[in-house]
Amino acid sequence: MFDPNAALEPNGNYFGFPFSLEESKLILISVPWDVTASYKSGTAKGPQAIMDASLQLDFYDEVIPNAWELGIGTLPLNDSAAIRRSSIELRDLSSDLSLVNAACSHLNEWVFETSDYWLGKNKKVGIVGGEHSVPLGYLQALAKRYDNFGILHFDAHADLRDGYEGLEFSHASIMYNALKILQVERLVQVGIRDVSPREMDIAKAQGNRVVQFSDRMLQNSLFNGSTWHEQCEKIISTLPEKIYISFDIDALDPSLCPHTGTPVPSGISFAQVRYFLEMLQLSKKEIIGFDLCEVAPAEGDEWDGNVGARVLYMLSNACLLQNV
Repeated sequence: MFDPNAALEPNGNYFGFPFSLEESKLILISVPWDVTASYKSGTAKGPQAIMDASLQLDFYDEVIPNAWELGIGTLPLNDSAAIRRSSIELRDLSSDLSLVNAACSHLNEWVFETSDYWLGKNKKVGIVGGEHSVPLGYLQALAKRYDNFGILHFDAHADLRDGYEGLEFSHASIMYNALKILQVERLVQVGIRDVSPREMDIAKAQGNRVVQFSDRMLQNSLFNGSTWHEQCEKIISTLPEKIYISFDIDALDPSLCPHTGTPVPSGISFAQVRYFLEMLQLSKKEIIGFDLCEVAPAEGDEWDGNVGARVLYMLSNACLLQNV
């Protein structure tokens, strides 16, 4: 009875799609967690804002015309309501680092167990944050199933800080913690433009395990006549066959995500992301999972959720393309 051409009513699923968890090929798990924010908070509201905005998308995809039929399911947002309540409570107790670190560790366990369960059902999983600390448990679950894989990391920041502000699982430490996972063969960072000296030392110490395509590198190449197509080819050439995409919305030009926690001038355009994902699909590399984090809506302004919903749809379709 689902009509992709009609106005949609909320049904608890991203995009209003009709698929049950059992019949879905991709399960979207909301993690409305916002505890370690170091500048502006609000990402705990991201999943709901994305879900609300996703109902007004049109679903025709020029590359995958029947994209809406691929089977995108949603773990009920109510399942993570307690996480958001804990997040709000912990924001008021952020000075108690031991309490916050323990809560973050507990969250990692929840994400690990939840994603591991659905991976065990032969589903792919996408994490919808929340701050960027939230996918660590999912990466650990993937490491149970894959001997090696790469992380393709879109972000304005390198997220390679060691225990930032005393928080072991800070949003600014997600890639530092991810590199502790031995199965992570390579980390490829795209669009970074706000990085500390210590983070660069950590990246260099990893040798060719960390490859960076900074915003400066990308923009200067464009200014010197290199096409975005050529740059996409270079980025994709550094990726292993199996890749996980970690997408912080602040990788984009901040006009597309003005209320994210730590916006930085410059950035990637929406069209550049779309083109890159299309090239990645043509490369035949397998996307084994993804996360979308740091969408933070403002009261009375649905723009951040609108852009977030469209990025989520692109990531979901790219992840499922091999099933077409």
